[in-house]
Amino acid sequence: MRIDPFGLERWFAEHEHEADIMLAESGIRSLDASRFDLDPGRLDYVIPTNGDPDLRASVGDRYGRSADEVLVTCGTQEANFLAFASLLGDEAGVGEGGGGDYDPIGTGTHAVVVTPTYQALHAVPEAFGEVTRVELEPPAWELSADAVADAVREDTAVVVVNNPNNPTGRYHDEDAMRAIYDVAVENGAYLLCDEVYRLLAEDPQPPVASYGRHGISTTSLTKAYGLAGLRFGWIAGPEPVVERAWQWKDYTTISPSIFGQHVAEQALGRREDRILSENRELAETTRDVVAAWVADRGLDWYDPVGVNGFVT
Repeated sequence: MRIDPFGLERWFAEHEHEADIMLAESGIRSLDASRFDLDPGRLDYVIPTNGDPDLRASVGDRYGRSADEVLVTCGTQEANFLAFASLLGDEAGVGEGGGGDYDPIGTGTHAVVVTPTYQALHAVPEAFGEVTRVELEPPAWELSADAVADAVREDTAVVVVNNPNNPTGRYHDEDAMRAIYDVAVENGAYLLCDEVYRLLAEDPQPPVASYGRHGISTTSLTKAYGLAGLRFGWIAGPEPVVERAWQWKDYTTISPSIFGQHVAEQALGRREDRILSENRELAETTRDVVAAWVADRGLDWYDPVGVNGFVT
């Protein structure tokens, strides 16, 4: 297994600690730790290692899914890695031996990835199998279900998109997302959506994991909550996928951070509305500043959702 160097992270490693002004950050401003209780008690592993059952149940409610359909991860990056490892690691499909009403879905080692996107969303699938890219075109960066359908093959296991899109800031509407979900269903594949920016939208759309048995959502408390240092995220989706992802997690990080989980329980509880309200307001304010700069210089961009925009 080989994987390309992560160009953005290597660039950050070389330059970000010397910058006087940071314009390359892709998340909301980080919150101060003083807003939270920081004592989780005994610094042991999180047991069970897939995350606290009550917290997973609470997260699952957001998707119309059970606690067993949620796996806590070390950020969205691990969530995506585990999902791809689970879906593209062999040709059997996910669901065999999973029990319940699940038949194998995602048989194959091929992925269709909507680009431009975060490098990990195409580089990791390329390390496990084959990838066909479906390009969004400027200036509207519009998602085409027909283009996705044309890229699907018999051995396609998963269609991959992130929404809102990084780097363009385009928030594909629900009709477009459900159209590509239907493409996945018709072809016996999963739709995986990285939704790490979703809650920066003023009126967030339903998450893909709530669409049905072919839907998988990954996210974290990094971009929208301003809690990157927690390294706390999750996968929500069908139980056979989540179960296989947990098997892979045994070989990566074993369990989430007990400290991260302790703070996450607070951030996802009664503090959540205030955190997200503050962060959406900040994102809107800073977006207006950049929009004025873009207009003053005769440039253009598609009015973004979240904290990413692509200037042309």
